[in-house]
Amino acid sequence: MRILYGVVGEGMGHAMRSRVVLEHLLSQGHEVEIMASGRAVDFLQKRFTGTEVNRIHGLHIVYEENRVRRGKTLFENVFKGTAALPKQIAAYFELIGDFAPQCVISDFESWTYFYGKAHRLPVISIDNMQVLNRCWIDDEAIEGHRADFEIAKAFVKSKLPFCDWYLITTFFHPPIRKERTSLHKPILRPEILSAKRSRGDHLLVYQTAEGYEGLVETLQKTGLECRVYGMRRNIAAEQVEGNLRYRPFSETGFIDDLASARAVIAGGGFTLMGEAVFLHKPMLSVPVGGQYEQVLNGRYLQKLGYGRYAESLDDPKVVHDFVASIERCEEALATYDQKDNAPLMRELDQLLDRAAAGL
Repeated sequence: MRILYGVVGEGMGHAMRSRVVLEHLLSQGHEVEIMASGRAVDFLQKRFTGTEVNRIHGLHIVYEENRVRRGKTLFENVFKGTAALPKQIAAYFELIGDFAPQCVISDFESWTYFYGKAHRLPVISIDNMQVLNRCWIDDEAIEGHRADFEIAKAFVKSKLPFCDWYLITTFFHPPIRKERTSLHKPILRPEILSAKRSRGDHLLVYQTAEGYEGLVETLQKTGLECRVYGMRRNIAAEQVEGNLRYRPFSETGFIDDLASARAVIAGGGFTLMGEAVFLHKPMLSVPVGGQYEQVLNGRYLQKLGYGRYAESLDDPKVVHDFVASIERCEEALATYDQKDNAPLMRELDQLLDRAAAGL
């Protein structure tokens, strides 16, 4: 089957998840044409050298001081999106003649979705964002963020409406409220599935320094070894200062540090959180300001007992209380069970079989 696959490029979680799905599709003999934006393009081009990966404009969120800047985000997307429009249209007309897709799969990417709808093709959504619109969200996950929730829900609803099916990846399972929807455990890359989990004594910290000037001092006072990523982005070698080890980014090194960590301190991104839950690592989640989807992830993480949620790290007590709660979180995480990505892939195969049969 010829499949047009769209990947939104904001953050790397969509690209890493899509990489796993794309590998599965190719292993099943499907022909795939990939449309991606942002950093996802380079990531996917390196991994799929024999498959066409096309660059297309996508949503770009502007962050400053660990907050989403809505005004600048709107400005950049309107002007960059408008300027890119002729190239987008040309790319899709070229696809019509050269590839003639039979089905569209979108990981929160709009252009492939519009192409599928315009040409009356089956459209399948695979992402974690649709949980906001297609499930019942607990009131305690919304409390204090009602406006942000309604804005995020409306945005997600308008992004990919009326798909033939929605495969939602999630480590929490709220009640489904809409048809043509199924929930699945997070899609995990093979490096995470094969990682050797152990209980070390270090904290894995993935955080930028912006807005958290006191975090370094707080981490020093924990007395625990902290392997820190993100605060010193351009270093080429590890820098050790007391119990803090600033690490240059390495995918292999990061996964090893995650798999052997005592616990994790990071933002509210879905991908790392799903990996931490799978590896049974308690996590302190501090979402980016103005990013409700991250608030949602963090609050459900705390509700399930898998970790803790905090609005900021300004108060040193937040980190100290989290460290004191690690053993209780480990007990809750011991009940989480996921072996692989097979259940989602089986349902995707069934959906593609139905699409090929014209059902």
